[in-house]
Amino acid sequence: MNLNTKNKINSFRRTSLITVIAVYFLILVGGIVRSTGSGMGCPDWPKCFGSVIPPTSVDQLPKNYQEIYLEKRLAKNERFVATLEKLGFEKAAYQVANDKSILVEEEFNATKTWIEYINRLIGVLIGFLIIFTVWKSFKLWSVDKWIPILSIASLILVLFQGWIGSLVVSTNLLIWMITFHMILALLLVGLLLYINHRAVDLIRTKADLFQVPSKLRWILILGIILMFAQVILGTQVREQIDQVAASLGNMLREEWIERSGIEFLIHRSFSLVLLGVHLLYFFWAFKYTLRKSQVNLWSQVLILLILLEIASGIGMAYFGIPAFLQPIHLLLGSLIVGVQFILILQLRDHVQLKLNTN
Repeated sequence: MNLNTKNKINSFRRTSLITVIAVYFLILVGGIVRSTGSGMGCPDWPKCFGSVIPPTSVDQLPKNYQEIYLEKRLAKNERFVATLEKLGFEKAAYQVANDKSILVEEEFNATKTWIEYINRLIGVLIGFLIIFTVWKSFKLWSVDKWIPILSIASLILVLFQGWIGSLVVSTNLLIWMITFHMILALLLVGLLLYINHRAVDLIRTKADLFQVPSKLRWILILGIILMFAQVILGTQVREQIDQVAASLGNMLREEWIERSGIEFLIHRSFSLVLLGVHLLYFFWAFKYTLRKSQVNLWSQVLILLILLEIASGIGMAYFGIPAFLQPIHLLLGSLIVGVQFILILQLRDHVQLKLNTN
């Protein structure tokens, strides 16, 4: 491989890595939006109160602004319900059509509006980064056609994610829509990490690999499946907490956990299962991988993130769910999934080396 091709590969890797970091930053900002209750700071999409730059005072809005934007959201939901019915999701369509919480229109709050607006601006920035990634990927067409193909797929996924984001707003933050929105973000991270990994494989030699037993990869696959389930369960816990907080007028935070349902107890207990699975993985990784190898270093990062995630969960449970810990908890969970996926890809290469050697 000539020097020019290597430079193109390294340039693409840097671009795709920056895009992944930006997506994680958006997840963090999304957590801040959620913890501050700013999700409906802008009642329309893609504009905010019908403007490219949102208002700073309620005086800039018409007196009946709540009725205006409720009507717009309901009109969009009618189209969404019709689409769900055509696709065969009658149950989901019924839920959207009959959910009374959608009819609630929040009053204008400048702080929440601008938090949500900044969240959207970062989303737009990621869109441009994805486009730049696609452009960079075309230069690698002759080396690996799947890199530009998958890069285009990531752009399509971002556009779909933007549309789902608009529906999250129009449905007034329906919990299953927020969960789906989060899952799409994690899928985007996974796709970008895979594309980056393919680029790494283009310049890596067999000398960089060593043999490992396949059980390392399989237990980590189990771990990422369990982690996905934990993330989904966490969104349900969040729904319960939101309902309790609303019933208490967002006061008495120390009682929110006590009044939450069985979902929280399952979520808390499930974290111990996750810890046990990953401690077993870490023991095997320490036993079978080379010191200072990429697999060994990423494994240390993974176990550290899991411990921090559990610590942040304990902090929320015993200190009245501090608002600053909520986005950190979400970000740590998302980072765990990303690191798990990186390790699964790396271990696949090491396992394949063993199979080819045999």
